[in-house]
Amino acid sequence: MKDLTTKYIGLTLANPVIAASSGLTASVESIQTLEKNGAAAVVLKSIFEEEILLEVNQQLEEAKKNPIIYSGLSETLDYIDLHIREDSLNDYLNLIRDAKNAVSIPVIASINCVSFEDWTYFTKKIEEADADALELNLFMNPADFQNKEFEKTYFRIIEKVLATVEIPVAIKISKYFTRMGLSVKALSESGVSGIVMFNRFYTPDIDLDTISLSNGKLFTTAEDLPETLRWIAIMSNKVNCDLAASTGIHSGDDVIKMLLAGASATQVASTLYKNGPGQITRILNRVEKWMDEKGFDSIDQFRGKVSGEYSDNPASFERMQFMKHFSEIR
Repeated sequence: MKDLTTKYIGLTLANPVIAASSGLTASVESIQTLEKNGAAAVVLKSIFEEEILLEVNQQLEEAKKNPIIYSGLSETLDYIDLHIREDSLNDYLNLIRDAKNAVSIPVIASINCVSFEDWTYFTKKIEEADADALELNLFMNPADFQNKEFEKTYFRIIEKVLATVEIPVAIKISKYFTRMGLSVKALSESGVSGIVMFNRFYTPDIDLDTISLSNGKLFTTAEDLPETLRWIAIMSNKVNCDLAASTGIHSGDDVIKMLLAGASATQVASTLYKNGPGQITRILNRVEKWMDEKGFDSIDQFRGKVSGEYSDNPASFERMQFMKHFSEIR
């Protein structure tokens, strides 16, 4: 039996495969199934910042129409605001508590956020519900023409959350930065315990029959793997926190590659939708088989084994590989 244990954001995991935030982690029953099939941890389906803030705004507007409820006194608004917010979170907080009682693996809460507005108090409630850690899915979309402080928003969110909770905090980021390397390094020095690379945005398509926009690919594919692998390899020796690989990871070979590149853990979702929760078992069996073939007894013996090729000057290394590759094409 090989030692597949790994450490990620201060948590000791039985193996490097985490069930990523998705509909598959939205119920206790599904989480139990994931644990039985080998998931080392789960990231709960995200609660969205907009869900809470939009509901609060709508409820307050309704309250203002009723002179009996709303008298213009700030205390009334404060009371309504507080209790509406608490009610909105009850289901999510109960999911955390129930999951913690039902499984023995770490339960990581998730908030999908786009601003540093008045939602960060949610995080304290999540900590009090006994979540093992918190993942902030920072969904700053480069198609947003309103946010003129794209990168600063990341740091402001992190600062507010870290001042609120003591549990480990990881951030899930996009691959859309002006200077990816410098940005990720700076984020790793912000006090977060881990960075997940990468989250996935909505992908559009065009329906030629109706001549209208339609949904593109919902799930990741093998073609998404190289970009994640590239940045895990580049950054694994340059950050001050753990890295988790996400997007494009579908098989045991994909997990092995991410570990060789320096990832502490991997997150999977699309492959579970496509192949069922039993895919986790198949992934872990492949990792163990490969380790046996190569003579490794633990993940620590080979984690980051190939990332050193990038460590000194990744830009120069990639330039050389590009030249070698294309100079051989006739």
